[in-house]
Amino acid sequence: MSGGRAELDRVTEEFWEWRIAAQPDSYDDVTRVERPAGWLPDWSPDAISQRRRALAGFTRRHGDLKVSAEPVADQVDAALLGSALARVHWELDLLRDWRRNPCFYVDQALVPLYNLLLQPRPWPGTRDQEVVTLLGHVPNILEQAKQNLIGHAAGPFAQYALHLLDTADEALGTAMTALNPLLASAQAEGLAAATGAAQRALVDYREWLREHLPTFDAPISIGPEAFRYFLHHVALLPYSMRQLLDMSRQEYTRTAAAELVLRRRHRDLVEPALLADTARQVEQQRTDEQDIRAFLRREGIIDLPDDLRHYRNAPMPAYLEPLTWLGVPHYIASAQRPGDDALRYVRPPRRDLPYFQRVEAFDPRVGVVHEGVHAWQSALSWRHPDPVRRHYYDSTVNEGIAFHAEELALQAGLFENVPASTLFVVNAMRLRALRVEVDISLAIGELTLEQAAARLAEQVPLDHATAWEEAAFFAGHPGQGLSYLSGKIQIHGLLADAAQRQGEAFRLDSFLGRLWREGNVPLTLQRWELLGDRDHMDAAQRWGGDRGAPALSLAESAGG
Repeated sequence: MSGGRAELDRVTEEFWEWRIAAQPDSYDDVTRVERPAGWLPDWSPDAISQRRRALAGFTRRHGDLKVSAEPVADQVDAALLGSALARVHWELDLLRDWRRNPCFYVDQALVPLYNLLLQPRPWPGTRDQEVVTLLGHVPNILEQAKQNLIGHAAGPFAQYALHLLDTADEALGTAMTALNPLLASAQAEGLAAATGAAQRALVDYREWLREHLPTFDAPISIGPEAFRYFLHHVALLPYSMRQLLDMSRQEYTRTAAAELVLRRRHRDLVEPALLADTARQVEQQRTDEQDIRAFLRREGIIDLPDDLRHYRNAPMPAYLEPLTWLGVPHYIASAQRPGDDALRYVRPPRRDLPYFQRVEAFDPRVGVVHEGVHAWQSALSWRHPDPVRRHYYDSTVNEGIAFHAEELALQAGLFENVPASTLFVVNAMRLRALRVEVDISLAIGELTLEQAAARLAEQVPLDHATAWEEAAFFAGHPGQGLSYLSGKIQIHGLLADAAQRQGEAFRLDSFLGRLWREGNVPLTLQRWELLGDRDHMDAAQRWGGDRGAPALSLAESAGG
């Protein structure tokens, strides 16, 4: 091993050890990590300054690396570290949710608790006490919120936080009342006290936001320059914003036309009956998941290892149900628990369930070919022999792979016997196309939250609650909404070029097996490594300007 490669491995290992403790929590399940023992969230001014100093140190070390031009894999791993560092700079100094977004502190206070609750019982060792400790820490985080937000927050984000907090204390109380009998007596007593303190802190934070709302006049948009930094230095996308918008509009009209033809073809369709109950859905999904793995192998799409963990539905626990507004109710496990089956907690089948949940209540296969793909792909990535690639995450690749898998399954005939599922998958393709325009328009200030939610509700259509949740999430997490389509388009291009290059030797299952294993690596880097083609990487750098990984000046480190 060369000295440059050895130093890259050292810096990367130290960076991810730090990052797992320092990264913020959010609704998104792709970015979840398993925190170190005794971890507590901290967004005090001192903690933020420490993050900036750590970032500056890692950035200097990354800039000093002497990685050889060959093998390309070493260059790719160095670029991965650069992208991860750029993400931290983006979060701290460009997006600045910790300064602008009151919803951020709802996430930092409660999502760590929610993530612990997602792991199925019986829990390991000290988990009961970890739950009590995190719950007891909620008041501290919400006090830090007040200190950081005053004079900097955006009014629409505060309004959405007030919406979330309207019943948050009641929901937390209901959840912890259901959990309490399952804990040992010592922890149960502590849970009751911690719950009361957390509830009072949530009410206090709600009233503080309501009082200060008239002073919160920061914009929700981050502006074109900051967003370009994310697109080309963090996500390493080879497309300009204009190209992304053009792609999304083409995809939207293509899928709208396809849906029109399909609805005409199935004009006499009667919506399928819902599965009888949760137990029946869990049983059906278990069978479907095994059948889909066999289908993918039989059709030569991808051959998943027999010992790869499964993706399962499970009944929604009573202690989790009141808190699902905090995140996708999906236990995806972690690199520390790669063999754990991934679980999607489900509610009893009803026709008034939200957009994605309702279709799974009559055909669980729709969830398997997206959320199940996340579960399989992440487990394959956790097995990667290169440790640099096990921790890195990029929603563009992860969501692009799942979106691509949906389309492959549709084209291969998986849903031929259930036209309603075909219609849903095509409609969801239209949603993912529309998300690109909504995402970009919110980021650069061309849409308000209300306008974005209305567009999603009218043009997909989505139920109003789901449309609002999507718009608010994308406004607070710019770049996530466009990840599905931008990832899928890059995969289509990479697949077509690899097939042309390899000719008769090309095998789809081999290509996708590699793609999924490398599924944490941005597709510009995968193209460079697989085909020796740097054009997309060069395009990302060209669109992003000549700024490399961020180097924080003393003034930036001290600034707001």
